[in-house]
Amino acid sequence: MKYQIKNFYLFWQQIHLWEGFTYISLLVWILPLLLFNSGNSSLMAHDEGLYAWRSLVMFESGDWINPWSEPHHKTPGLYWLIASSYKLFGISDASVRLPSMIAGILSILLLYEIGKILLGKKVATLAAAIFSVEFLWLQYCRLGTPDVPMICLILLAIWSLLKAELNPKYRSFYRFIAGLSFALGFLVRSFMIFLPIVALLPYLIAEHRRHRHLSNPMFYLGFAVGLIPTLSWIWLSWQRFGNNSFEQLFRFVFRLGSNDRGDHGILFYFWNVPAKAFPWFFFALLGLVLLLRRPIPRYQLILVGFPIVLFAELSIFSTRLPHYSLALYPFIALLASIGLDWLGAIFSKGIRSRDAINRVCRGVGRDKLISSSSYLKLLRNLSYTFGVLGIFLVLAGIVAFAVGSAEIRKYATVVLPLGLGWLILPLVWIGRYRFGQKFLTARYWIAGWLIPAWLALAMAGFNGLIGDYNPNLRAFLAQRAIAQILQTNPINFVQVGGKTGVLLNFYTPHHGKQVQQLSELPPGSYAWISAKQSALSTPHRVLGTVQNYQLIQLSHLNTHL
Repeated sequence: MKYQIKNFYLFWQQIHLWEGFTYISLLVWILPLLLFNSGNSSLMAHDEGLYAWRSLVMFESGDWINPWSEPHHKTPGLYWLIASSYKLFGISDASVRLPSMIAGILSILLLYEIGKILLGKKVATLAAAIFSVEFLWLQYCRLGTPDVPMICLILLAIWSLLKAELNPKYRSFYRFIAGLSFALGFLVRSFMIFLPIVALLPYLIAEHRRHRHLSNPMFYLGFAVGLIPTLSWIWLSWQRFGNNSFEQLFRFVFRLGSNDRGDHGILFYFWNVPAKAFPWFFFALLGLVLLLRRPIPRYQLILVGFPIVLFAELSIFSTRLPHYSLALYPFIALLASIGLDWLGAIFSKGIRSRDAINRVCRGVGRDKLISSSSYLKLLRNLSYTFGVLGIFLVLAGIVAFAVGSAEIRKYATVVLPLGLGWLILPLVWIGRYRFGQKFLTARYWIAGWLIPAWLALAMAGFNGLIGDYNPNLRAFLAQRAIAQILQTNPINFVQVGGKTGVLLNFYTPHHGKQVQQLSELPPGSYAWISAKQSALSTPHRVLGTVQNYQLIQLSHLNTHL
């Protein structure tokens, strides 16, 4: 029996050391978060619905350049991705979101590879795990928007530049990929790609004497090749609309740069990013302090310079929205992994842990200001604080299940596992330092941070809180009578606009005419109208109402039904 156990242990060690094991582990970690749902999903208005609808127009018209009557203000990269998804898998919510999901998975694997180069395999794995459970990042991995594909290309470019440093034999190839990635980022996200490019300039310029990326022609060749799809699109669009094609692109970015949407002041990201990246942002601050005290040779301007410059750019840029900060989240995960691993080493050893700092930061020295007992007290207080918070969340979840409505119970299913998971932290601490259970190492304590976040996000996805953004509209359209009418008849649109109008455009399979008045439509036809138009004199029958819009059928007679 002992021999079998020993063989199993040796076999497990070999599996664990296999490089592919980490990739499989990360896929097992992230895929449920991307795929869990209650079987229902609906698009988010406004942006996701617009991208889905525009891609559908492009796909159904067969015009992949500009199927509209005027020049478009965005580059078509995401439209092409979603339209290709329609062609391969059919028209559905899942097809809209598939490109972002794939880009999200690739981003996590790329961050692991980047972290492995910068910080080592252990911390890189932790960074990828943290990245997967950052709320805003996961939410946008499940949305059909261009943000996640753009970030995937940024990470690919950074990884390629790092690989070019480490592999002189393939240096030209990796630089070509880096330039190609930046150019394709413009195709996907238009001028927004220049914000992360500028944030990378300190590394490219200050370290140029060492890596010489900017003087290599293959970098520029890759950029030129990557621009071919965009330049072709601009040329074909210019042939139709003339100089207005260029004006629309530039006018849109200038409008974003001069408008303050939602009264979000210059301090917006100072509170929004910590809230959306809680609690990882605060571990990232600790990691940032460690790196500022003892910089990492060669890579400091990527780990520290990139997020600081990008944060400053975003704060100065007049249009401030939560998802504009998504490019910060991979670096929040990297910095958080440094801080969390450092605390974990202190937890295991009960010392200030120069070894831990050296392992994570490659030379970050001993902290002479705080004693080891202070560190341990900090970890103890942190564990107990989140344990108490976990108790409150568990009690709140129980009360919500007992007396709350169905909608409140959905949130309770998220709160309850989060609270129960945070109880791991004090339990592990007590087990190790009160009862002397030395097997309770830092892995268990760090798991006390990761597992609650994973469970909460998994439940949020399963209950539709992430992924089902318009359940009322979905339920209305799923009614048998309504669905039959939509599937078998062309539906006209009478002054339908706003966020709900965008979704109705996408979810209506057969479009009729776009008109200003009901009187312009023939008797017996169907139409979407706003509820305010119900009192119009044209005879019609209301078939259903959803979110201030009605599906109607015009009367065959000249009298009211």
